[in-house]
Amino acid sequence: MRIIGIMSGTSYDGIDVASADIDRDGDTLTLRPLGAFTLPHPDRVRDLVTSVLPPRSTTVAAITELDTALGQAFADAAKRAIAEHADGQADLIVSHGQTVFHWVEDGRALGTLQLGQPAWIAEATNTPVLSDLRSADIAAGGQGAPLVPIFDALLLPRTDEPRAALNLGGIANLTVIPPDGPILGYDVGPANALIDAASLALLGDPFDRDGAVAAAGTVDADLLRLLLSEPYYNRPAPKSTGKELFNDAYLTAHISTSPAAGRPADVIATVTELAAVTIARESDQHDVSALIASGGGTHNSTLMARLRHHLDEGRTLSTIDEFGIGVDEKEAYAFAVLGYLSWHGIPGVIESVTGADAASVLGRLTMTPTTPRPPAEAFTPPSELRIV
Repeated sequence: MRIIGIMSGTSYDGIDVASADIDRDGDTLTLRPLGAFTLPHPDRVRDLVTSVLPPRSTTVAAITELDTALGQAFADAAKRAIAEHADGQADLIVSHGQTVFHWVEDGRALGTLQLGQPAWIAEATNTPVLSDLRSADIAAGGQGAPLVPIFDALLLPRTDEPRAALNLGGIANLTVIPPDGPILGYDVGPANALIDAASLALLGDPFDRDGAVAAAGTVDADLLRLLLSEPYYNRPAPKSTGKELFNDAYLTAHISTSPAAGRPADVIATVTELAAVTIARESDQHDVSALIASGGGTHNSTLMARLRHHLDEGRTLSTIDEFGIGVDEKEAYAFAVLGYLSWHGIPGVIESVTGADAASVLGRLTMTPTTPRPPAEAFTPPSELRIV
């Protein structure tokens, strides 16, 4: 199958698009990358996303406008991918959408909302679209997040020592693959979310490019201690979080009484340190021998350096590039794989990751008049993913 994965993450700085040929050989999925790119969100779309994200209040009219604007932006991205990478035709488009709210109370996920009306994508491309990938898992008692661990588990076979895949997006999430036993995956806490919030609020820049501001600052020990007292970090997995908690208002509340508030570089250095410390703690807790990172945060050399500093001796930190896909492409390719699984009626989650009562087939299809129906024959879950 020729599948296009489309992803806009919690940092909502752009649309990640990846095209792949995905086939099956026995228990092995083979993924042949056809190309990937990132399209910056139009200013209007980015402003609309900002206007509806917590802790801001919004209206049904604003949500509807954003749902349409994102759908049209995703449609443009899909059309480009089909033209440039898929010889003018794809079998399926998988659109994660833009998460605007992930509803969690007392550690339980109760609902989730991703916008980006898939009808616009289907109409523009005459291709079926799989969207709303998280809701089925939540309905089955799961967190609905993270969803990438099944991709990690297929791509990274078990070894004699535990290792983990790390995504450094707005939120940091971890997939722990032990030598045996259940695979774990959960949201650790903020990666870029608070760094971006501090950079925008204090300097007017949307992010700290290459961690240069953090490198020039000094970590404020008292502020770091206050940030580390957040109860979320001590909650057991399965767990998930997002900008419903770690947003600009959260940052403002924590720095309002701190002397560091008047020193932007120190605040940014401190929230960068927070991300490194919390990730390293979780990695050490699981005795992870190797961390394999992806996501926009890998471009922040200060964050990566501080993470290496805090990891226990002997633990390594590398990036997903060594497995044949780029750090900015992994999630889009992962959603393409999830689309392949759903099309063939195969569950796309691991119950030990999300805490669901049963593994669900993910997403809902927006069909076109020419869409072939998914195969009726039974497919068994694959055990391995190979990048060719």
